[in-house]
Amino acid sequence: MRPETLSIRRRIVPTNKHKVLVANRGEIAMRIIQACVSLGLDFVCIHTKADEASGHLALARSIGGPDCAYRVSSYHDANEILAVADHAGATAIHPGYGFFAEDFRFARRVAERSRSLIFIGPSWRIIRSLGDKINTKRLARSLSIPTVPGSDRPVYDELEAEEIAETLFAFQAEQGISNSVVLVKASAGGGGMGIEEIYDIDQFKTVYRRIRNYAKRQFHDEGVLIEQRIFDFNHLEVQIVADRTGKGIVHFGTRNCTIQSTGRQKRVEVAPGFRPGEVDYAFDAEKLLDDITGYSLAMAREVGYDNVGTWEWIVSPTGQPFLMEVNTRIQVENGVSAVISRVKGQDGVNLIAEQIRLGLGQPMGYDQTDITFAGVGIEYRIIAEDPANRFTPWVGRIDQFLAPTLPWAKLHTHIPLDAPYEIPTEYDPNLALAIVWGADLAEAKKRGVAYLDELTLSGADGAGLELKSNVRFLRDKTATILQF
Repeated sequence: MRPETLSIRRRIVPTNKHKVLVANRGEIAMRIIQACVSLGLDFVCIHTKADEASGHLALARSIGGPDCAYRVSSYHDANEILAVADHAGATAIHPGYGFFAEDFRFARRVAERSRSLIFIGPSWRIIRSLGDKINTKRLARSLSIPTVPGSDRPVYDELEAEEIAETLFAFQAEQGISNSVVLVKASAGGGGMGIEEIYDIDQFKTVYRRIRNYAKRQFHDEGVLIEQRIFDFNHLEVQIVADRTGKGIVHFGTRNCTIQSTGRQKRVEVAPGFRPGEVDYAFDAEKLLDDITGYSLAMAREVGYDNVGTWEWIVSPTGQPFLMEVNTRIQVENGVSAVISRVKGQDGVNLIAEQIRLGLGQPMGYDQTDITFAGVGIEYRIIAEDPANRFTPWVGRIDQFLAPTLPWAKLHTHIPLDAPYEIPTEYDPNLALAIVWGADLAEAKKRGVAYLDELTLSGADGAGLELKSNVRFLRDKTATILQF
């Protein structure tokens, strides 16, 4: 594998000088810093007291010196971040993922303040529009794009709600689903609040009234959503990249993110999303991939999408796709899409660098016909957690973290490889992303197992108990990658 930025660097150095504030931490902050360097851009980063030992701070200081890093009390404090931007003379802000990445109010404030900055991400209007799941579903349906069956607006009438539920039970019966489930959700809820499952239409009125009353009491809005609960699905994604004109829109393939924790958190991502020819499916997998890619592009064009984004899909065992949501940001798994992508025949695509230069207004410089794909990529999220205990986070000290250096693998980590590291309790215990590439699925799986077997990861908690990680879980799951 060649260095990520090698093939693109020569043609994408911006003509205008910018300084990018990296408003994030850890692995993604390091990759943003590296992308800025590859583009010839200045940067400044932030860190908290808890992240004094983080690799992103060490990297920033090693490249830009002590004056390129500012300590803040929180990555969630917009006032502090903007104060740093002003003091450092930043012209743009990259939010990474998480924190402010999909906060349209922050993006709007960045763009419309008296000393305006460039928000490296979609425009705030697009973030606002597609961040609303009901609006996204309504827009998709207007374009004849399939969505999770159910209501696309809050329902306030009990008879209408019951009719929708009956339709969903009938739909599931047509699909041959023996244990049908319908979700009744408070439309103004969030975080799993105000959701109940029903297994029979006779339960509906009682549950509907209970959720409606709960919604009124908790959210001051009686609106209820009724949706089908889909089990045994595959989770696929389409990577979209666009320029600021909203017209130059391309895709960088598909990903499969079905291997997850019990809490539906992604643990293994694979590109492409299916591998017909190496794995047998009960449907036309190639057509399915073409369909969801086409749907995603159509929707992106409709809204004039103008940066990176991911269209998230669930696929039923019979090969029916349903659009779940749109993530208006760079995602953790961007690297696994990059590793199989080629632009004008050259490898080394860096989607974070593309996001930055396009976000700063540079022309795309290629179209869909220039993008090709080769091989299979696997991304492992290496996390300090206990998969045997519902993936409970582990807290303690990393004493040793050694990864093999191989031409077909890349490791992204903020963990120092030459000194002990205390995992901050303030953040998720994510340790690293390991990305491997193979010419085909069989080779990628073989290499993935070999990489994980050569990994050395040890440590202890405050009681002296041995570090717990998900490495064994990742290794075991490699055998079933892309199988439905």
